[in-house]
Amino acid sequence: MDWIIFSLLNGVIHGLLLFMVSAGLTLIFGMMGVLNFAHASFYMLGAYFAYTLQGIVGFAPAVVLATLLAGAVGAAVERWFLRRVHRYGHAHELLLTFGLSFIIAETIKLFFGNYPVDYRIPAGLDVAAFVIGSQQYPLYRVLMGAVALAMFAGIYLLLTRTRVGIVVRSAIYKPRMVEALGHNVQLVFMGVFGVGAALAGLAGAIAGAFYTTNPNMALEVGVMVFVVVVVGGLGSLGGAMLASLLIGVLTSLAVGVDHSLADALALVGAGEWARNIGGLLTLKLSSLAATLPFALMLLVLLVRPSGLMGEKA
Repeated sequence: MDWIIFSLLNGVIHGLLLFMVSAGLTLIFGMMGVLNFAHASFYMLGAYFAYTLQGIVGFAPAVVLATLLAGAVGAAVERWFLRRVHRYGHAHELLLTFGLSFIIAETIKLFFGNYPVDYRIPAGLDVAAFVIGSQQYPLYRVLMGAVALAMFAGIYLLLTRTRVGIVVRSAIYKPRMVEALGHNVQLVFMGVFGVGAALAGLAGAIAGAFYTTNPNMALEVGVMVFVVVVVGGLGSLGGAMLASLLIGVLTSLAVGVDHSLADALALVGAGEWARNIGGLLTLKLSSLAATLPFALMLLVLLVRPSGLMGEKA
């Protein structure tokens, strides 16, 4: 029972972390129609910015400053690069952001080396939040989940309950009308892209201290972020949250299951037959955990191509 509780908790926290990274991408695509291939690179930048600043200003101020710096880099990318190719269509945007992801990764390696850096949780936060059975659950994991929930609530309220949200959403569907009312649509788009990059930077600044901060961290999380966005529905914030939690819990539970299909078939007397065949039937579920999110994405695309909460075309 303790294993199930811990697996569920780890899955929920991991899912909330995925949401923190994917929220910015969902926001950018939903508001601007830009599928940013370099989004996970801002996640990595947030971690490295926080690592660099931690020894100067302390952990909490470093996280705040890293978030702002990642947002500033994102705004600069939109202003000086994406805006110039936006009129040429999505293919040019994908190629630009794809190339940008490599440039950021190589720049990180140039300054910090091609190995992990010593970015750690502060001693004051490296304690147990509670104890279940004989195992302690880290306080920092709970804090990561709390930040993700606060982020979700903040974005939702901003978009649905404030004048800023109304202007942003209106600029997508009626840009000329918004301009006629005196709003700078290009500035709105730059702000949206900057906020999306800042959200990814915040995720990196917080998660980088718990996980490993290294030049490959963008690649490690980048593919999964796109899986989350596709499963949840392109542009759907609620869908991103739902998909993140589903993927986090599914993966976390699967990692702890050391059984195969052959073991399940043994219950009906077909275990020996399955073991003789081998292959997929004898693979442990734990060894397939990393592929389950992709299987979920395939299933969702077959049943509901628009995603779990995406709008139907």
